[in-house]
Amino acid sequence: MLLQISIPDGTLLSPSETAAVVGGNVLTSQRLCDVILRAFEAVAASQGCMNNVTFGDESMGYYETIAGGAGAGEGFAGRSGVHTHMTNTRITDPEILESRYPVVLREFRLRENSGGTGKWPGGDGVVRSLQFRRPLSLSLLTERRVFAPYGLHGGEDGARGMNLLKRKSRTVNLGGKITLDIEPGDILEIRTPGGGGYGKK
Repeated sequence: MLLQISIPDGTLLSPSETAAVVGGNVLTSQRLCDVILRAFEAVAASQGCMNNVTFGDESMGYYETIAGGAGAGEGFAGRSGVHTHMTNTRITDPEILESRYPVVLREFRLRENSGGTGKWPGGDGVVRSLQFRRPLSLSLLTERRVFAPYGLHGGEDGARGMNLLKRKSRTVNLGGKITLDIEPGDILEIRTPGGGGYGKK
């Protein structure tokens, strides 16, 4: 089978030199993998991003990517709590994170039942909750907060991700992409997407 790929100039994958671009390595590449895998009906969608979190101030900065659920395929379930398609990052150990940065890791666990059901279920995403100890600037660059990772051949979609800010008695859904100022005591809760399921159960 011969496959020919055509990428016209001025498009998402071949932008002009003046186009505003960001996240090609951690968002666009992830979604491109989903498009190709869906075209061949090879595997259900994975979390579709790397759940990028950055925070800092004039004296320091921190950046992490957070795992999610992998899509299932014929004969195999999706993995839970993993990076997919691009896997060259490792999350900071909790003890190092808390000793070097003004945060407390309140929770880090699998997000149960976030993978899509199917003959072969999608993998579960994770829940990661950070509490901030001083004023900081926070940025999130995430996907699959509006459209769920799709299932294939009768498998169900994985759960959409969610980014929540808990401040005093309020909880606010931050959406997929935002930069905001953080206050001491604020809690950021990231719920990463699950992978899509494959085949009817």
